[in-house]
Amino acid sequence: MRSISRGTTAVLLGLVLLTGCSGTPSEDWRLPTAVPTQWRGELAQRWQELKTWRDEDWDRWARQHLFENPVVRDLWGPERMVDAPPQQPVAPTASPTPATPAEAEPAPVQAVPVPRPYTRYPASGKVFSTAPGGGTGQCSATVVADPARPGKSNLVWTAGHCVHEGSGGGWFKNLIFVPAYNSSGTAAGTKKATLAEVAPLGQWWADTVISSPQWIAEGGHGGNAANQYDFAVLKVHNPDGDGRSLEETVGTAVPVWFDAPREQLTVSVWGYPSVKPFDGRELYRCDSGRPARLSFDPARPPMLSAGCTMTAGSSGGGWFAPLPDGRQALVSNTSLGNLTHTALDGPYLDDVARQALAYVSRKQ
Repeated sequence: MRSISRGTTAVLLGLVLLTGCSGTPSEDWRLPTAVPTQWRGELAQRWQELKTWRDEDWDRWARQHLFENPVVRDLWGPERMVDAPPQQPVAPTASPTPATPAEAEPAPVQAVPVPRPYTRYPASGKVFSTAPGGGTGQCSATVVADPARPGKSNLVWTAGHCVHEGSGGGWFKNLIFVPAYNSSGTAAGTKKATLAEVAPLGQWWADTVISSPQWIAEGGHGGNAANQYDFAVLKVHNPDGDGRSLEETVGTAVPVWFDAPREQLTVSVWGYPSVKPFDGRELYRCDSGRPARLSFDPARPPMLSAGCTMTAGSSGGGWFAPLPDGRQALVSNTSLGNLTHTALDGPYLDDVARQALAYVSRKQ
C-alpha cells in the first residue's frame, strides 16, 4: 500500500470556492450521544464504531448538523453556472508519517473527452453551491440507485468536501445537481447558452445531505485522514419537474458497490475538470485500470488511487467498475489529486458509506 508520501502535493480537486472559502460554522460540531465526546480527533483509531450506528444515531447526528436548502428561483442561470471555476488547489501543510511499505504511484492516464450528447450518459453531472461566507463553486457527481426505490431514485453521490467545509465549517448552500451538464456543448462556444441547453434534464435541489462524521469532524482543504471517508449522498427534487423521480427523468441510476474486492477492480474515472487545460464545460474520463492504494491512517480503509490527468472540478465524480454480472457500479468518487495532475484518489466505500446511503434512502 502506498503511503501518503506525496502528501506535500496532495490536493482537494473539487469545490474550491471563488470567495469566502473559510466561512463560519452555524453551530458547534457535535457527535451523537451514542459516540463519546472524547472521540473528537480520535476517529482515526475508532472509525469501526461508526459501523454499528443505528437510525437513531444518524438521526441525532443529522439534527446536530441541520441542513437547510430552500429553493431560490432563478439563482442558477446558465452564465452563473458556466462562470463558476474553482480556485487553484491548496497544498497540505504537513505530510503524514508513512505507516506501511510504499506502493508505487499509478502511471498517468490521459483524460479523454466523453462524446456528446451527454444525455447518453446522464448519470454523470455537476453539483453547484454557494459557501456560508459567500462565493460559488462546483463539483462532479453521479446519480446512484436507491435500494428502497428501484427505478425511482432521487439520490446523488459526490465528495464530502463538495457539500461541507469540514472541521470547523458548515454546509454549503443552494446545492443543486445538474445531470448531463452542457450536454450539447453550447456553453463552450461564443453564443450565450440557454438554461435548457446547459441543464437539459433540469436543476435538482438537494433536500437532504449526509456526509461521513469523519469528514465533518476532521476534513480540511489540504488532504488528511478524513479524505479516506470523503463522500456524501444527496436526496434531490426538481421544483419545476413533472413529478417523476431523477432516475425516471434521466433514464438511469448506477448501483453502489460497497466493499468491492480491490484485486478485481478495473476503474474508469469520470468528471468535469475545471483547471487548465480544462474549462469545466466538458465531461472527461480516464480508463485507469486497477487502482493502487493510498493511506493517511492505516486504521482506516486505504483509498483507491488511479492514474488520471484530470484537475480541480473533477472531485465527486464517479469511479466505475464492472460488477460480476457486467453492469457498471460506482466504487468511489474523486477526493484528492497531486499537483502534477497525474493521479487521483478516492475513498474505499465500506460499511460507513453503506449506512449513509441506506439512511438517506429510508428518510425519503
